[in-house]
Amino acid sequence: MDYVSFLTSNWWMIILTAVIAYLLGSINTAVIVTRIVAGKDIRKMGSGNAGFTNVLRTVGKVPAIFTIICDFLKAVVAVLIGSLLFSLIPVGGNVILCNEYMAVGKYLAGLCCILGHSYPVYFHFKGGKGVVTAAALILVVDWRVFLLMLGTFLIVFIATKTISIASLSAAVLYGFYTLAISLTYDYFSGAGYSLTYVIFSTAAAFLIGAFVIVKHKDNIKRIIRGEEKKITAKK
Repeated sequence: MDYVSFLTSNWWMIILTAVIAYLLGSINTAVIVTRIVAGKDIRKMGSGNAGFTNVLRTVGKVPAIFTIICDFLKAVVAVLIGSLLFSLIPVGGNVILCNEYMAVGKYLAGLCCILGHSYPVYFHFKGGKGVVTAAALILVVDWRVFLLMLGTFLIVFIATKTISIASLSAAVLYGFYTLAISLTYDYFSGAGYSLTYVIFSTAAAFLIGAFVIVKHKDNIKRIIRGEEKKITAKK
């Protein structure tokens, strides 16, 4: 895949995908649901994060479930739109190249959706950490990596009862999982995918993982101090 010519020839598609995904991501469910249910701003409650965990702790299970479902679905829609737009790029019948282009669209849309979720234009650019939206991106891009990420999250969460530690563990390993899967099954297996695609997907995964880690900087400080709250049955 020639990414230089790709960027210069399809700049309008890149911008369109980025804008649509960002605006979808900016629909922050935690803020909307909490205002409806509690008449308050979730960003002024609990940890101040506009995400699933804070809604669960401060508002309740039902609003939290609604939040995680909607945040997941908005990312799925954004990623599918990115995939659809990039599938329109002429490839002369080359299925593998079309799949590579579609993957670029998925990663671009997913990243912009995460940015919108974390810095929503509709809510003064103060949102959540992007864990759920990132999970949706991973599922749509590669279910194999998603299963590894889900397994990591569940194992760490069961061991620690702490969502932030589980999320950070998965974020740290995301790039490594992507490299292992794409290199083994997409490149060395003879499936036809280019090494450039492997490098791109791995770089995108590390970038997304790093973003999630940075957004958890306050959680990391609390974890080090031993002050991070755990999720218990009563929650």
